[in-house]
Amino acid sequence: MELKKIILYYFEAKLKSTFRTSFGSLLVRPVILVKVEERSGEIGWGEVVAGEGPWYSYETYETAILVLKKYIVPRILKYGDIKAKDVRYVLKSIRGHNMAKTGVEEALWDLESRLAGEPLYRYIGGVRDEIVAGVSIGLKPTIENLMEEVKLRVEEGYRRIKIKIEPGRDVELVKAIRKEFPDIPLQVDANAAYTLNDINVFRELDKYELLMIEQPLAYDDLVDHSLLSRKISTPICLDESIVSISDLKATYLLGSAEIVNIKPGRVGGIESSRKMLKYAGVVGMGAWIGGMLETGVGRAFLVALASLPEVNYPNDISASERYWDKDIVEPPWELTNKGTIRVLKAPGIGVEVLEEEVEKRAREVWETTI
Repeated sequence: MELKKIILYYFEAKLKSTFRTSFGSLLVRPVILVKVEERSGEIGWGEVVAGEGPWYSYETYETAILVLKKYIVPRILKYGDIKAKDVRYVLKSIRGHNMAKTGVEEALWDLESRLAGEPLYRYIGGVRDEIVAGVSIGLKPTIENLMEEVKLRVEEGYRRIKIKIEPGRDVELVKAIRKEFPDIPLQVDANAAYTLNDINVFRELDKYELLMIEQPLAYDDLVDHSLLSRKISTPICLDESIVSISDLKATYLLGSAEIVNIKPGRVGGIESSRKMLKYAGVVGMGAWIGGMLETGVGRAFLVALASLPEVNYPNDISASERYWDKDIVEPPWELTNKGTIRVLKAPGIGVEVLEEEVEKRAREVWETTI
């Protein structure tokens, strides 16, 4: 593909309600969209999921904008005839900054599949017409508040409930949910808030038949997770600890986790996600696709990845209305009455970006043209 220009849009999107985890609260999310245009005039869109501060990752929206403008966009435009799967090679001398790289790579996948006249999910090897949708629920002020939302999400039809936990707010939350919903698929996410000294908490959680405990220990740890996995019966899922295929291989060899949460922004894009899912499938690890509070643009790539055959757990992919009063794509992503999200069949990501809405919201726009 011979690119003509790349445009970056920055705006802020307000969530319908505050989303709280063990490392902070979020109500307004920074959004960076990447638009690429080929010489024929066809376009593609991607999303950078870097947040406001270095809490989940060292990347922030400000570092992402800097790296995109100064290093990534010039190299992509200079390369000439480029394919989406080549992005990792073209940018290999730029260490890290996976979220910034992913935004551009996603836009190229959208563009490439549109030019091929195929829906993205099929273009990357997807096999499902619908993906199983789970929902993530942040920390709430009270157990009553938590139970209200769990009831709402179960009534809406979500096939798996995930709640955030932190030290001092863990076992009693799970106990309350299990009392009212003894059979729903349930998992917890610690976002690296615990240490091995909290072993008794995890042993208590073992009593509640959880699907998994996600990222219980340090964000950069594999060794302590391998020790914890030998001491509890609930499967461990890793998120922040796995940013590359090498991390995934080490996780498997050390026995640090039985399940992996794949987020394209964290692992460096669609191609990296595909390779990691294939490895997980070969060695028999569980896998699912996680979310980062994306708009409908980023959500489209999650849906496409979740359609791959190696995904074997419910995903953190909810309907547009879960987070946004008005999404920036048409049609918005919707939950079916079966607790699934349909994989759309239009060429590219399956939805059209509401460009007028993006232009209206944009606080800053940067355009680079060859």
